[in-house]
Amino acid sequence: MTFLIKKILFAAIFNSCLFILLLIGIQNSANRKKVNLIFSETINLPISFIIGVSFISGSITASLLTNHSEKSKE
Repeated sequence: MTFLIKKILFAAIFNSCLFILLLIGIQNSANRKKVNLIFSETINLPISFIIGVSFISGSITASLLTNHSEKSKE
């Protein structure tokens, strides 16, 4: 049980650090695009922010799915 908590805590800290570095890195980004959602559009966002957030959300999803599959084996 403690291994599972350590793994989730590590994933949360790691992805938080990546997000902070992402915010620092996009300060001078000039390329901006809108993201088309199902019902509306977002404001103009830097392309690097869109790519970085999708990478971080994929990393969080993968870490949670790995924890879930290990729990089902037991």
